[in-house]
Amino acid sequence: MKRLPIILAIAVFALPLVLKAEQPTVRVAPVNLHGPRPLREQTADAVVRDYLQSWQSMRAALEQNRADLLDPEFVGVAHDKLADTVHDQASLGIHTRYQDRAHDLQIVFYSPEGLSVQLIDNVEYDEQVLSKDKVLATEHVRTRYIVVLTPAELRWRVRFFQASPE
Repeated sequence: MKRLPIILAIAVFALPLVLKAEQPTVRVAPVNLHGPRPLREQTADAVVRDYLQSWQSMRAALEQNRADLLDPEFVGVAHDKLADTVHDQASLGIHTRYQDRAHDLQIVFYSPEGLSVQLIDNVEYDEQVLSKDKVLATEHVRTRYIVVLTPAELRWRVRFFQASPE
């Protein structure tokens, strides 16, 4: 019985370390826009927060082959392309597991009307393609995403999401 408190203490201290290990490293370059509309710090923080949340939704949608999981975070072309990928995977009987490891973000444009923000994300992630629970392929990827977000009722949503290898 004396072991139980020790085991509980180890679990309490180890759980945050395990959960933290799953979080990507995020670096955001200082905003230095040249244009007619300044970007407030509060807006920049919301854009980054919502963009990183979109990665969690994308990860869940591609792992579970559920396009509906994209709905809160993605709209327009970005949503359509990712939903097509989910449907293609499902028809092939595979799913993809993503773990983003690092994001190096830079906000490069804020529209004069405040209706879109463009950012560049130099991202590193691990990708596994699985059939049922059997791993078919594993790859570590470094790529650059060009992203455009637009405001919705309570959050910024990803409208354009295009990768180009570094």
